[in-house]
Amino acid sequence: MEVNPPKQEHLLALKVMRLTKPTLFTNIPVTCEEKDLPGDLFNQLMRDDPSTVNGAEILMLGEMLTLPQNFGNIFLGETFSSYISVHNDSNQVVKDILVKADLQTSSQRLNLSASNAAVAELKPDCCIDDVIHHEVKEIGTHILVCAVSYTTQGGEKMYFRKFFKFQVLKPLDVKTKFYNAESDLSSVTDEVFLEAQIQNITTSPMFMEKVSLEPSIMYNVAELNSVNQAGECVTTFGSRAYLQPMDTRQYLYCLKPKKEFAEKAGIIKGVTVIGKLDIVWKTNLGERGRLQTSQLQRMAPGYGDVRLSLEAIPDTVNLEEPFHITCKITNCSSERTMDLVLEMCNTSSIHWCGISGRQLGKLHPSSSLCLALTLLSSVQGLQSVSGLRLTDTFLKRTYEYDDIAQVCVVSSAIKVES
Repeated sequence: MEVNPPKQEHLLALKVMRLTKPTLFTNIPVTCEEKDLPGDLFNQLMRDDPSTVNGAEILMLGEMLTLPQNFGNIFLGETFSSYISVHNDSNQVVKDILVKADLQTSSQRLNLSASNAAVAELKPDCCIDDVIHHEVKEIGTHILVCAVSYTTQGGEKMYFRKFFKFQVLKPLDVKTKFYNAESDLSSVTDEVFLEAQIQNITTSPMFMEKVSLEPSIMYNVAELNSVNQAGECVTTFGSRAYLQPMDTRQYLYCLKPKKEFAEKAGIIKGVTVIGKLDIVWKTNLGERGRLQTSQLQRMAPGYGDVRLSLEAIPDTVNLEEPFHITCKITNCSSERTMDLVLEMCNTSSIHWCGISGRQLGKLHPSSSLCLALTLLSSVQGLQSVSGLRLTDTFLKRTYEYDDIAQVCVVSSAIKVES
């Protein structure tokens, strides 16, 4: 018969405790009306209870702090702190004690020990203490691996380790939308608007300390989350910046290309990397969390090789009376010169005044020209300006521009204010 040798007991004991903020004591208020049998007895007992809030005894939330009773939740972006203690439970001196703490994630293994040097000896009833900190940057399963090695008085080398598994949860749901600023319906300006929707998906309120956008090298950013009232900048979210569980808040930013890039339409139109969001919040008793998104990307504006934008147009015009608009034509190519011809095609309501098919001349790469045009409308109401055609004679390619803008056409009997 095979007999297994008895398992040798270790001389050292390992204890691990997560360090987290305490919570406020919660009680269950018991009260009744004065006309009931107990009268004012329950209310008086609550007023005398030191755990209740003075003047608000019937609230469940007290003013005393209690130590956490469980491991609690850990959210992405927060700092995980843990206390590790190795105690000598034996009556002999232990030598060459080495305590190592590693954090195993789905993608990497991190060493969190403050020191990798071994302790020469540990006397009975003495302990080795260490506090580790780690800013959590991944969601999912994390395993804290604590390993202890030492040498007994008899020279025997001993080793053991313990595993502590916990889940890292996602605290916020961040969604972004990009809007290319439009001066008309057929072309896109260089300004980009970013809408960020941030939702609190935890079970407790959050104090949103900071939500900012760090732009890429080509852009300057302006936050549109405040208004000017009586000379003071006031946030649009009110004086209380708390975000309740499952609530969503929308932040808006405007990005404008820097001066050295704004004049290079061919370069700025291909920029897809806009920047990244930096979010800082606090929960419960001041636990701080921070998240930084990856580089946000948008679809590059698709206005092709030639860009037509509207510089000036009246809002309201008189019926069958000429009015003027100013267009800007830009060669978005970085290396090709264009020879452009302008054609104007009438629609059922919009009629162009001037010569169609005229030569605009050569337009060099990344350069532009302004063009004053005259037209009139034969139909009242909100009319779309359409019918412009640009032809590049070098490549025999025609670019069509319809629904450039809209103008309100009123009867000539109505005076149009400038």
